[in-house]
Order: sequence, then structure tokens, then C-alpha cells
Amino acid sequence: MLRLWDHGSEDQDEAEVAHGRERAQWLRGMARAQMPCTMRGGMAKEAGMVTVAMNDGSGEQTITAKNIMLATGSEVIEKLPFVAVDEEQIVSSTGALDLKQVPEKLVVIGGGVIGLELGSVYERLGSKVTVVEFLPTIGGVGIDGEVSKEMQKILKKQGMDFKMSTKVTAVEKTGSTVKVTTEPAAGGAAESMEANVVLVCVGRREFRDGLGAEEVGVALEGKKVKVNDDFQTSVPSIYAIGDIIHGPMLAHKAEDEGAMVAEYLATGKKPHLDYNNVPSVLYTHPEVAWVGKTEEQLKAEGVAFRKGKFSFAANGRSIANMDTEGFVKVLSCKETDKLLGVHIINAIAGDIISGACIGIEYGAASEDLARVCMAHPTVSEVLKGASQKTAFGKAVSG
Repeated sequence: MLRLWDHGSEDQDEAEVAHGRERAQWLRGMARAQMPCTMRGGMAKEAGMVTVAMNDGSGEQTITAKNIMLATGSEVIEKLPFVAVDEEQIVSSTGALDLKQVPEKLVVIGGGVIGLELGSVYERLGSKVTVVEFLPTIGGVGIDGEVSKEMQKILKKQGMDFKMSTKVTAVEKTGSTVKVTTEPAAGGAAESMEANVVLVCVGRREFRDGLGAEEVGVALEGKKVKVNDDFQTSVPSIYAIGDIIHGPMLAHKAEDEGAMVAEYLATGKKPHLDYNNVPSVLYTHPEVAWVGKTEEQLKAEGVAFRKGKFSFAANGRSIANMDTEGFVKVLSCKETDKLLGVHIINAIAGDIISGACIGIEYGAASEDLARVCMAHPTVSEVLKGASQKTAFGKAVSG
């Protein structure tokens, strides 16, 4: 079976694209099973009830309930002054899953999580990928600076090109190709490049279109739905979770919120979720995962900290796997040794980060992780090695 990061024949590449398209269509089909809905007031039979009107194209239905949870999520930002997405040559992340063939040249506008994930997929399928990013670093908001620089080096080594601190001023279709015009973010001479496909990944926006929540009194906080500590909106019988409220726009964060609200309504148990302890994962190869604070955040907050790093190049299992790129970095309070942040670059970083999440959530010190007996040989024991370096200044190995 062709691994995604191997360059196979053209027929193999096309087969991979077709297989990926089929899976994407299946996932979208599951998502469409949820009927689009609008909400309106004035139909309740008794005080405190909310009526939701839904229409799936075959006619309107209404449901009245004591409590309603809003979880409409987000959608890609497609409307930009310099580009018009057509989902053929100029595509969003949705259209990128539906391309009929692997483009020879792909320009990705936006070096955040989604842009890097999809860009790296097409690079491994054979595209020449150029990422244009307005900021001086890749990975988006929340990524540690040292991790971002190291990951950019790795992706460059794989074949991706980057134009950093650069803004796109125009995207024009010119027959079978697309012309992308850029200039330095700080100002300067314009440049242009051609691509077969341009992928627009400049972020996501809260999806509230047609919901009608404001009409029944749901208050907003900027572009977000305002909720209290119980995820209750300004309308007592309406709750909200996920991308439409504050906090990171991540599926696992929304999933936990939904479960907590359901439990609260059923049992009265107060919900609790510390957004500082919600992990983030960049699903490239290798992956990037982090939880807690970055070095930059701690310095900005004036927090004195200790730092320990352990390379996967010194890990026996990683050497045996022939996958030694990356490291684990552990940050702890200089005074109390309490874990403050953990940052990982590795093929299975998204799996390894779970151990760090448990430690940070329950107030562990780096020494606590350093003294836990972890299985050997494993890739995940690098978390222990990095914790040893943070707590004691050195590790048993590496």
C-alpha cells in the first residue's frame, strides 16, 4: 500500500486522490444528515420553552423543547477582497478534498494549521507547494516560536517553499493557470507566481447564518455568542458550545463542552473546562502538538520558567522506526516546578500529548512526570526524558 508521504507513480497518485475524494464525500454525507435549521421565538406554548424551525428541503418541521443547545460550528472564510473562490482552480479546504488530479504547482495562501496540513498532503503526492504567510512564523496562533521554526525547517527539507511576512494582493485566473501577486507585508515591490491551483486557508468564521438566535434575544460578545460559566446564553433556555463561543475552535473542545452541558442539564453537575489545558495538534508529518503556555507567552507574562528538551534522535524506538525528527519541550514554573507547557514535534505527537494533558490538568510538576515509570522502548518515553531535563537539568539517557 502506498504510504501518503511516498512519491509513487502517476497512476498511484491519482488512485490516492480518488480514494481520498471518496472518503471526503462520505464524511460530508454524514454531516448533511444534520438538517439546516433556523430558530425563532413566539411559538412556545408555555414560558421558558423554545421552538426551532427546521427545513431540509422537503418541508418545514418545528420542535419545541425546554432547552436548546446551539452547536453550529464554523465554516471556511472564502470571501476576500483579493480572491474569489470557485472550488476548481481557486479552492477552499473543502474544494481541496475534491480536486480531480494532483496539481503540478499549488500555492497555499495561509501558513496556519489547515494550510500546512493540506499543503503537506499535496506535497507528498507530488505537487510543488509554495506557502504564502502574512506572519513571520508558520503554525498559526498559539504555536511555540522554537517549534514553529523547527517545523518550517522540516517542511522545507521535505520540499515545501515558504514566502513569509508576505501578503497576497491579487489572484487572477489566466486560462489553465492562476496568477498570484504578492508583496512584502511591510511594503515593497510586488512579485507574481503561477500555479495550477490556489488553496485559500486564511481561517474560519463562526457559522450563525439563518439561525435567528439574536432575534429571540441571544446576546453576542463581538462575533461570538455570549455564555456564562454554565454555557448558558442570555436566554435561560438556550445554551451554546463550540466554535460560536469563546475558546479555541477545536472539535475536541466542542465535544467536551457538549457532553458537559448535557450532563449539567440532566444532573445539575456544574461544567468545567480550562481552555489553557486544551491541546492543539497540527496533523502534518511529523505532527506538532502542544498544551499549555509557550515560551513567548510566559516571557510576556513575566513568569520565570525552566525548560527541558529531549530529541527523538536519542530515543531507541524512534531510531528503530527510522523516524527521529523532532523533540519534546517541557516548561515548568521556576519556583514551584508546576507544569506550564509541553510542546512536541513527532510522527505521533498528537498521541503523546495526552500524557502531558493529564499532568497539566491535575497540577503535576515536571518532577512528577520525570519519576513516572514509562514503558521502554517506546516513543512516548521522550516525554519523561524532557521532564527529567526540566526537573533535574539532565536525563538518564539522551
